[in-house]
Amino acid sequence: MTDTSNTRPTDSEAGAPRQSRLHRLMRYLPLIAPVLLWAVPCWVLLHTGQHWPLPVTLGGTALFVLGLAGMPIAMVRGHGRRQQDGAAIVGDTLLGASWVLFSWSLLLGVPLRLALTLADVGESQDRARIVTWAVLGTTAVLLAWGYAEARRVPRVRRLDVQLPRLGAGLDGLRVVLITDTHYGPLDRTRWSERVCETVNTLDADLVCHTGDIADGTAERRRAQAAPLGTVRASRARVYVTGNHEYYSEAQGWVDLMDELGWEPLRNRHLLLERGGDTLVVAGVDDVTAESSGLAGHRAHLAGALHGADPDLPVLLLAHQPKFVDRAAADGVDLQLSGHTHGGQIWPFHHLVRIDQPVVAGLSRHGARTLLYTSRGTGFWGPPFRVLAPSEITLLVLRSPHLPTSP
Repeated sequence: MTDTSNTRPTDSEAGAPRQSRLHRLMRYLPLIAPVLLWAVPCWVLLHTGQHWPLPVTLGGTALFVLGLAGMPIAMVRGHGRRQQDGAAIVGDTLLGASWVLFSWSLLLGVPLRLALTLADVGESQDRARIVTWAVLGTTAVLLAWGYAEARRVPRVRRLDVQLPRLGAGLDGLRVVLITDTHYGPLDRTRWSERVCETVNTLDADLVCHTGDIADGTAERRRAQAAPLGTVRASRARVYVTGNHEYYSEAQGWVDLMDELGWEPLRNRHLLLERGGDTLVVAGVDDVTAESSGLAGHRAHLAGALHGADPDLPVLLLAHQPKFVDRAAADGVDLQLSGHTHGGQIWPFHHLVRIDQPVVAGLSRHGARTLLYTSRGTGFWGPPFRVLAPSEITLLVLRSPHLPTSP
């Protein structure tokens, strides 16, 4: 478990300029990233002393140029106003493949070339070609493995979470978390059914979905989302919006989840009672909600906790981990989040950390607040997961208090 309570406040002033510079740099990433993703591996694999036959060099370079030109076009057609699923699949696949190729061109290609040179293995051309084949082979293996990881039903991750204020009557409460299902261009109706079947084997008291249900409107992705209506929980099924809902008519998703029997916790709470003890289960809209322009949509923690007894323990659903600063300030006991996908395709988690305090797992913030960040149940965009496995999470809440003898 990561404890961030002592490290973050002490260097906030020194870190502010650095964070500001990083965020300014992030604004330009959409412009420079595609060029880097395709130009770097093109240079490393084709133009650093390999001396391939001219047709190979020209053909390979042409493929990289086509990727550089085609990927943004496909992404715009797939995820822009046109919403063409076929284009989205092509663009997303090219994005994932180019990221893996770029990463391993640098992380494997450069050190391997240096090692071969220091070991005086072969001629310069031989070393360059060994690097090319090593990078291409590694990329192919990782993409095949990553595709299988993305498309499989997530494994269940189980952990006990002790909440000091949790009453003995609620000890052993079983909370299942799914998040970031991202139903999208690739039809995953059967996958959705199998995920829900897995959830139903966990005997949950409370099932939570912390947003990013889909990429697309509720009307468009209804068939993939429909199995969520089969999920069983002995107490409640609750849901909060993620940022992707606000790209795709968020109110439609709120209405559909309500129709499927889930309780949308839009800046409100419900009380879960058992054994004479009570847990406040609250939820807030995603932090991007207010900028969406939808009336009444915003992340409002005070509204979510309005009327709740301040002495009761609070379980909060908030899509993005970075909401934990506000949760800790209000003394929330446990926040459940998603959004990060655990980075989804290693080493992207380093970029995620620029925007979020935690990438995955259980962490402590402040004196009381615990945050659990799921790696997500589905995948966004590129149909690959590399060293960031998806998950269905079972959290068993534990009380430090012994039950009262009859």
